[in-house]
Amino acid sequence: MTYAGVELGGTKCAILMARDPAAIVERELIPTTSPDETLGSIERTLLRWKSSHGFDSLGIASFGPIDLDTNSPTWGTIRATPKRGWANVDVAARLKAAIHVPVAFDTDVNGAALAEMRWGSGRGFDDFAYITVGTGVGVGLIVNGRPVRGFGHCELGHVRVARLPGDAWPGSCPYHGDCVEGLASGSALEARFGLRADAIAPGDPVWDAVASALAQLCHAIVCAAAPRRIAIGGGVTAAQPHLLRQIQSRLVESLGGFLTLPSDGDYIREPELGSDAGPLGAIALAMTVRR
Repeated sequence: MTYAGVELGGTKCAILMARDPAAIVERELIPTTSPDETLGSIERTLLRWKSSHGFDSLGIASFGPIDLDTNSPTWGTIRATPKRGWANVDVAARLKAAIHVPVAFDTDVNGAALAEMRWGSGRGFDDFAYITVGTGVGVGLIVNGRPVRGFGHCELGHVRVARLPGDAWPGSCPYHGDCVEGLASGSALEARFGLRADAIAPGDPVWDAVASALAQLCHAIVCAAAPRRIAIGGGVTAAQPHLLRQIQSRLVESLGGFLTLPSDGDYIREPELGSDAGPLGAIALAMTVRR
């Protein structure tokens, strides 16, 4: 079977048609601009592929917050978001009506987590967490093989964490200030230092604060859901791979022997799918559609 996927990001959208990671049929990247322009481009691309190749279902992995309650009249919409013009945009219904195939809709990080569980660093597990540290901090948390649900989806990137002694910077998150995203994201680094993550030296003391915030996030995840493994990807850790070792060391120290992490190698790992975790996440979602 062949599937189509859309990873709808805040700055760009990846559109993919594939059977699996080794059989990618089509790929296209477009900028995220206005909703009408962006979704119109996605529609035209998908309709062209459907006409020339055909595909069985569509997965949409979107930035959020989004409405995932299938009983809600606003299922498939983007909720309150700092992305100008995108609040209350009905993404899933519009694409489903235009393309006429079954649609699965979820967060971009949940999609990436499912892709890593199917083809990457989470293979063989039903309990897994995927963290992306880029423009923001997002968490895809999978428990018993399914993304966690409640009245909304996982937003662990916005948990509040303790600050390092002497660090009084208020954080960059417009909602919470010094949550994990407000302290450790690429946006936080640019707001604080005017530099991208790849322009800050690996030995800079700022990475102690970033590793501390992310280790506390991992501590909360471990205590809440005990995933078998945590993968951390995104632009910040890709530019600074030493962070993964720092985060694991701080996590073990933080747990204090009360919980013992699985010992089959590094518990904190980079995603095996790399930058394709997001686009393939949309394909993994398409594979979950019940016909």
